[in-house]
Amino acid sequence: MVWSCNKLIIYIFLCQNKKKKIKSLKMRYISTRNNKEEYTFEDILLKGLADDGGLYIPNQVPSLSKDDLSEILKMDYQSIALRIIKLFTQDTFSEADLRSMVNDSYKCFNKTEITPIHNLDKKTSILELYHGPTLAFKDIAMQLLSRMIEEVLSKDNSKASIICATSGDTGGAAVASFAGKKNIDLYILFPEGRISEVQRRFMSTSQQNNINVISIDGNFDDCQNIVKSLFRDKSFSQSVNLTAVNSINWARIMIQIIYYFSAIAQNPKDKKNPDIIVPTGNFGDIFAGYIAKKMGLGIGKLVIASNVNNILERCLNTGTYEIFEAIQTNSPSMDIQISSNFERLLYDLVNQDTKKLNKMMDELAKDGQFSLDEAELSKLNSIFDAGSIEQIETINIIKKIYNQHNLILDPHTAIAAGVSSKNNYHNSIILSTAHPAKFPQAIKDAIGIEAELPLKNKNIFELPEHIKNMKNDMSLVKNHIVSNFKR
Repeated sequence: MVWSCNKLIIYIFLCQNKKKKIKSLKMRYISTRNNKEEYTFEDILLKGLADDGGLYIPNQVPSLSKDDLSEILKMDYQSIALRIIKLFTQDTFSEADLRSMVNDSYKCFNKTEITPIHNLDKKTSILELYHGPTLAFKDIAMQLLSRMIEEVLSKDNSKASIICATSGDTGGAAVASFAGKKNIDLYILFPEGRISEVQRRFMSTSQQNNINVISIDGNFDDCQNIVKSLFRDKSFSQSVNLTAVNSINWARIMIQIIYYFSAIAQNPKDKKNPDIIVPTGNFGDIFAGYIAKKMGLGIGKLVIASNVNNILERCLNTGTYEIFEAIQTNSPSMDIQISSNFERLLYDLVNQDTKKLNKMMDELAKDGQFSLDEAELSKLNSIFDAGSIEQIETINIIKKIYNQHNLILDPHTAIAAGVSSKNNYHNSIILSTAHPAKFPQAIKDAIGIEAELPLKNKNIFELPEHIKNMKNDMSLVKNHIVSNFKR
């Protein structure tokens, strides 16, 4: 008996110390192009893009046990957010401060569930992500991200210049989140004439002095390339404390993980491991789903839904990621050829081989393409599926859904619905990324009427716009930021 008791005591001691060891593991972040240097969450929150041109990712993805998952899936949205974010931020924020930021972020949403789900038919559900202040899924991450950045800056009363390239919705969400914040100047770059009027007015009608909305003579990829070039200029980016709030900032991805858990929490228990269909442009939203899946969340295939700018679908089919000219469509947030966040997935596909990843990125910059080997392509197709929809099909889908279900979908969500039908998924959740009123022309073309903006948003048509027009020239944007920072 003495021997048994001693053995039991030793066993308990070892288990307790093992638990302590696990808890003591610190979350650190690395660049996709150099995994030798590690950073804290606070470091990468304020930098956005790594100095080597890579994107930050966690050095480990937390793995949730069945008990953890069961507990999380019983929580409301805010509680899920607190639990998930704490895993990635650890001691950056106190639990009380983080809870306060989460609660404050979602007070302005139109639905208490934040991201409600409803059935479209027996096979398909829709997760509504557009109940924030600018009626797009970008609000969900941006509202909380702005509070995190403000909290970190307040520690030493420092100032930041925040820059964002937008294909439509990110810019409006950033303006609504950062307008009037102390010690922060926000710069939004959008492609002239390539977003809807409603999307533009959500950005351009802000009356706050810290908001700078800039139209660029080019496409979204041009805007995004300016942002990346500014970060590569280290002396400049450090001198103005440049920060990115596009999905190249890991914090955006981290916050978007939450609504995948919310989707599964709300989904009927008999519909296990649903395929999740995501309207995809820059690959950030769907990459958040990939991380949720790695954490242990029950997800089937992650489905990339795109318009004719289907570089990711082509990559899944052929193994070659090749840039074509971006085509302007009625789903402008997908009019992208350089899906920046694909680099984060690529890091896993090449088994964390930064030398190989750097070679691929060099080939992309030089030749406009790179190729996956057979093992990498097989791994990609084991997790993801894809489909694309043309413009006239998008209009027809909006019309069909409206006639059958009395529901108006925005063109991006309609594309996801079209891919769901075309690929014949039997248990799927579509991420509905924007309110249809943000795309009035596409809706009118489909059903002959315009979807109405919620009453509280209608004043954007009455307010004056403030836009600075610039050529596709990085130096012009750079000089504008410098002159503002010195004020």
